[in-house]
Amino acid sequence: MSSASLHEAAGRTGALPSAIKPIERGMTVHGPALPVRCPPGDNLWIHRAMAQAQRGDVLVVDCGPGTEFGYWGEIMATSAKALGIGGLVITGGVRDLVALIDIGLPTFSANICIQGTVKDPLGDGAVGEVIRIGSVTVRRGDLVVGDADGVLVLTPEAASRAIPIARDRDARELTILDRVRAGARTLDVYDL
Repeated sequence: MSSASLHEAAGRTGALPSAIKPIERGMTVHGPALPVRCPPGDNLWIHRAMAQAQRGDVLVVDCGPGTEFGYWGEIMATSAKALGIGGLVITGGVRDLVALIDIGLPTFSANICIQGTVKDPLGDGAVGEVIRIGSVTVRRGDLVVGDADGVLVLTPEAASRAIPIARDRDARELTILDRVRAGARTLDVYDL
C-alpha cells in the first residue's frame, strides 16, 4: 500500500518532513525503525547503529541542524546491504548518488551533498533512543513506510489499526478510478 493511503488511514499522522525523499523515484522502504541521533556533520553514530542493527531494520537518522553534509555513501550502503539492513531514512544528505542507486538499498534523504563528515568519538549522539523528526516521534520498532510520496512512521499499535483501513481505502479507490476513467466528474464521485 502507498505511504499516502497509510497516512490517511492513520488519521493523517506519522508523516516525516516532505524534504525527505527517495534517491530514486521507484524506491520503497518498510520495516522496523532503529532511531539514530547524530551530531551535526558527524556520522560515527550511524556506523555504531549499523553494528547494532538487526536484519530488516530501517535506520532513521536525525542530523539536527547539520543537513548540509553527506553522512552516507557507497561504502556504508554496501556494508548495510550485506548486513541485511532494510534501508536508510535521514534528515541530512547522502553522497555517491550513482553508486547508491546501483546498490539499491532503499535510501531516503533530505538532500544530496558532497561535503564529508567527521567521526568524533566524544560526539553527542545515540542509537536506539527516542528521536523526533518534524512533528513525529520515532521509537525503536516503529513501522517505517516510504515511497515516492514520502515517509511515515507509525507505532506498532497505530500501524495495526491503519493497515486494514488503508487496504480498504485502496480497494475503494480502484472503483473510483474506473468511474473517472469512464468520464464521471469528481464532484459527483465524491458527492461534493
